[in-house]
Amino acid sequence: MRSLLLAIVLVVTSGASGACGKNSTPPPPTSGSPNAKPESGPSHAQADGQPSVAQLTFSTVCASCHGIDGKGNGPAAVALNPKPRDYTDPAWQASITDDQIKETIVKGGQAVGKSPTMPGQAQLKSQPEVLDGLVQIIRKFGKHP
Repeated sequence: MRSLLLAIVLVVTSGASGACGKNSTPPPPTSGSPNAKPESGPSHAQADGQPSVAQLTFSTVCASCHGIDGKGNGPAAVALNPKPRDYTDPAWQASITDDQIKETIVKGGQAVGKSPTMPGQAQLKSQPEVLDGLVQIIRKFGKHP
């Protein structure tokens, strides 16, 4: 057993050291499955094609409740009462300012008279570009093609 473990360690470390050679540039990203459907929701890719910090934040923090399509139908929404805000609602979009959206994101729902189940993201207070990006994402849900 010990010799098998040693052999595995040697194989793994020899493979890893080979990657640090002369040609250590990573391979280009794959295009994925040619038949895969693109995800819905607004895209905020940077100039290099990578998602912005705001898009990553929305996808990892907000979408679990608000849904990737902004309709308040994320996987965690099933267990929530009240249900998360539907960002596609034109009446709501017209009733709220960008600053109110930012305040809700930073302070959380309870601090602004909304659902106490929406946690605040206080760390974003010092990242105005991410907050602005999140507001843009939320606002794009309200624009219908």
